[in-house]
Amino acid sequence: MYESLKLDQQLCFEVYKASSNFTKMYSRVLSPFNLTFSQYLVLVVLWEEDHLVMKDIGDRLGLGIGTLHPIINRMIANGRLTKEQSTKDKRASVISLTESAKTDHGLIEQAIVEKLTNCNFMDVSPVTLMKNLKSLNSFFRAMDL
Repeated sequence: MYESLKLDQQLCFEVYKASSNFTKMYSRVLSPFNLTFSQYLVLVVLWEEDHLVMKDIGDRLGLGIGTLHPIINRMIANGRLTKEQSTKDKRASVISLTESAKTDHGLIEQAIVEKLTNCNFMDVSPVTLMKNLKSLNSFFRAMDL
């Protein structure tokens, strides 16, 4: 007979807690910049490649347009992004960084690096952790969840 696992024995619960704790840590670092964690992720996508269609941003982040739209609207209202109609597809909007968002890039990244550097993961290699998480996420993608 199968014995069910207790909550503290559930791998999914540990992953959930780790994700939640990372989000909280990033939220504290991003607070002085008036950014949420989700807004930061949008910035990271646009710092890599500016002037993207909203659908492309959503695809890269794994977010639907319904979730992404209010995030981007708040960032436009806060002066970090602009939105223009695409010249290639009138139904699509091109999202771009403002000069303010470009200028803050280095400051935001520095604050995050400082926080991560000050964290002691008890000898867990961040490179190994990243590699393992990428493998796990690749596995889930292959399962077509």
